[in-house]
Amino acid sequence: MSQNFLEQLFRSTRGIEVVCFAASYAIALALEATRLFFRSTVRKLVLIGWGLAGLAAHTLYLVHRAAEVPASPLSTTKDWYLLTAWVLAGVYLYLTYYHPRTSFGLILLPVVLILVTAGAAFADPLAYPRPAASRVWGVLHSLSIVLATVSMFIAFMAGVMYLLQSWRLKRKLPPPEMVRLPSLEWLRAANSQAITLAILMLAVGILSGMVLNLMNIRTHRQFVPWTDPLIVATLCMFAWLAGTVGIGLIYRPAREGRKVALLTILSAIFLAAALIVLLSGGTQHGGGRNPPPSSLGPSVRPVIVGHTGFGRLWSVFGGKVPGT
Repeated sequence: MSQNFLEQLFRSTRGIEVVCFAASYAIALALEATRLFFRSTVRKLVLIGWGLAGLAAHTLYLVHRAAEVPASPLSTTKDWYLLTAWVLAGVYLYLTYYHPRTSFGLILLPVVLILVTAGAAFADPLAYPRPAASRVWGVLHSLSIVLATVSMFIAFMAGVMYLLQSWRLKRKLPPPEMVRLPSLEWLRAANSQAITLAILMLAVGILSGMVLNLMNIRTHRQFVPWTDPLIVATLCMFAWLAGTVGIGLIYRPAREGRKVALLTILSAIFLAAALIVLLSGGTQHGGGRNPPPSSLGPSVRPVIVGHTGFGRLWSVFGGKVPGT
């Protein structure tokens, strides 16, 4: 009976689109913004309700996306952006439930909506065929980079809140009545833990990506050049994060909360630049650029320009895509 119910639920939710959960997140963000103007005793329940509705629709959408390509589920650039947004939305709901007086959504929900929009409007929706071994390493690579990205955005949120709280305390201003910020100690700990997790996940992502790329080279499949802008940016960001943490362990003044917060915000800007490179087609990672035919094996899917980066957005507005 439960199996029939799940099958009926699966069929009945097949028509869920990105706009369904994006609208729910947007409404939750609007409710978060009302904290700046007035108090409400029921807002928490309504806000969490809309957030849960968005997360549920988001989950079902990803389930259907995974079912479309069972041999290589959630392996496209589009899926990566939507999966990252899904994890970040879950973190937002967790923080909102346990810290109802703090408006985490004013920082996290815009990031969620940007990731959803980027995945739906710009990212490549087509998957590459991969053998079983490559799929395992590909899943490990994708998930670790997703967790590293989410951790960096959480560290960014904590860093921005730390600077705001530090600015208020230095000027001896009273705490705002509508929106409360966590203590500096809590924000410093959250920032430090998020950065540590980001470094660990980036290390796993880099190592698994190297293994995956070497496997593709040996089997004469499509591979990403080691000088690809996204690979270089990822290595630089890892070196930057590891370096700042290492210096902080040796040089105590570098661990001062305000300096760490500023470095975290710069790292988040670095991450945003890397994500823009991925979307704009300036990389072969994820099919962002058409590689030369001579370097491709017979089983590699050709990349259609209109299906990647800004080409698809251009075609939406009536532009003619070259080569189509």
